[in-house]
Amino acid sequence: MPIVVITGLPASGKSTRARQLRDHFVERGRKVHLISENEAVPKAGFGKNSHTGDSQKEKVVRSDLKSEASRHLNQDDLVILDAGNYIKGYRYELFCMSKVSRTTQCTVFTCIPQEEAWTFNSRRTAPDELPGDSETVQPVDNSDVPYTRETFDALCQRYEEPQSNNRWDSPLVVVLPKDTLDMEAIYNALYESQPLPPNQSTYNAPLGATNYLFELDKILQAIIKEILGAVKIKAFGQLRIPGSRNPVKVATSMNALQLNRLRQKFITSTCHASQTSPTPLEQVPHLFVQFINANTIGC
Repeated sequence: MPIVVITGLPASGKSTRARQLRDHFVERGRKVHLISENEAVPKAGFGKNSHTGDSQKEKVVRSDLKSEASRHLNQDDLVILDAGNYIKGYRYELFCMSKVSRTTQCTVFTCIPQEEAWTFNSRRTAPDELPGDSETVQPVDNSDVPYTRETFDALCQRYEEPQSNNRWDSPLVVVLPKDTLDMEAIYNALYESQPLPPNQSTYNAPLGATNYLFELDKILQAIIKEILGAVKIKAFGQLRIPGSRNPVKVATSMNALQLNRLRQKFITSTCHASQTSPTPLEQVPHLFVQFINANTIGC
């Protein structure tokens, strides 16, 4: 699964370039998954400006985007990750994910002067509203929502520009606002080059039964800790859990004893179902959230 990582300043044309790439590769007969921050933020229940000012909310969205990209890993499809991707450490994580999957990657940098980007941003007119109940409202696209000046300047200040000599940013395609994307260069980078082999730092060795249970239980314990923390401060309702597409429903009656019983039942059911093929650990948060929601109805 080749991956195109799009990065750039806010309002630099990232989503426009992502759609151009999608349309081009679909025309060439490729199946394309376009994963967009513009949809991930409202889907998580956050406003466009409020989420960028909260590091915890940003972590949730980055985790959701990375998890969705990972779910589409296969040998044939193309994934386009349309987001700011402004942290070089996060781009390095995506690079490692590509190496583990033994696939190719290309970085597209939408280069633009900061004030020109602000001009483009000022033309946006949609209100920055929260989507409401994530169970009943369909995900919306907030690409036409403008950044406030404060948020825009903060994102520009935090932006870590990609460099072609960084292996995690290479091959790097730089495109200016008036440029035409070099589709052939991107195609060759993705489909005509050999993927980098995984090394000891990125290769996922098969887990033995004991290690698998240990890692599984560690994930479950962390989720329970998040839920109990919400109960402690009386933050009842929906709680976003990193790695899960759905929120967990925090009920007033939840306690450590009840959640640990559910944890034990989940481990037992997972082990029985996974005797031949263990459930991938990256899917566990979503499955455990579903399990909790299904077993605490009416609480």
